[in-house]
Amino acid sequence: MKKKDVVKSNELFNEIIAKGIKISNKYYAIYAIKKDFIKNNYGIAVGKKIGNAVTRNKIKRQIRNIITNNFKLFPNYHNYIIMIRKELINLSYNEMEKYLVELLNNKGDIYEK
Repeated sequence: MKKKDVVKSNELFNEIIAKGIKISNKYYAIYAIKKDFIKNNYGIAVGKKIGNAVTRNKIKRQIRNIITNNFKLFPNYHNYIIMIRKELINLSYNEMEKYLVELLNNKGDIYEK
């Protein structure tokens, strides 16, 4: 995932969460909203309850890598916010990827709206 693919605006971040479609499991909550451009944008939210800055940044790096490796699972014309839940701390990288891919494969509504 490149820097230009990141949702940076706080207003857009909040709009995606407020108006977007939500899919979730025990480890992730993903919000998606349709947009006009073909390229997808991603935002990753890791709360302070997860751990210190080093831990949160490590998780964000791992999630960005998972997104890069599995970008075909994300439908085009969308903005995404991926929120990390506290239970994710205890998982290995392979398990993190497995549960995110599993959630994206069972996405249901995300294509329709």
